Amino acid sequence: MILLIAGSPALAQSRSTQGTTSDTQQVVPDSPRPAAAPVHRFWDRTNILLFSGIAVVRGMDYASTRNFQARGRQEILLPDVVVNNSAGFAALEAAGTMTSVGISYILHRTGHHMLERWMSIGHIGVTAFGDIRNYSLESRHPAPK
Repeated sequence: MILLIAGSPALAQSRSTQGTTSDTQQVVPDSPRPAAAPVHRFWDRTNILLFSGIAVVRGMDYASTRNFQARGRQEILLPDVVVNNSAGFAALEAAGTMTSVGISYILHRTGHHMLERWMSIGHIGVTAFGDIRNYSLESRHPAPK
């Protein structure tokens, strides 16, 4: 059996004598496939740093919310029952961190490694923006009498 590659001189000759031989088979190369995303361990250095960053900005969110409440501001995204309960609010921040890690794990297991990283980066960015906003709000203390 003779294997021929498209564009080879032997292919031109086999085309002219195609009717005479039955052992000739034409092989056309497949189109190039995109390279697969590099596989990595879930608890690699990058993910540990990203998850640590999420924990830090979530801790800063807790502190910045407490700070602006002490300056007379009101939380608008969460009910007062949650925000005014120290343990409940800390548990909510921890749950937010663990949810982010869990979603990253699901993305990792399904092969979406780039989304796995970007989800953590987005979480850090959005939470850091909220922290900066909380610290930059003006105080609303009652006017002196």
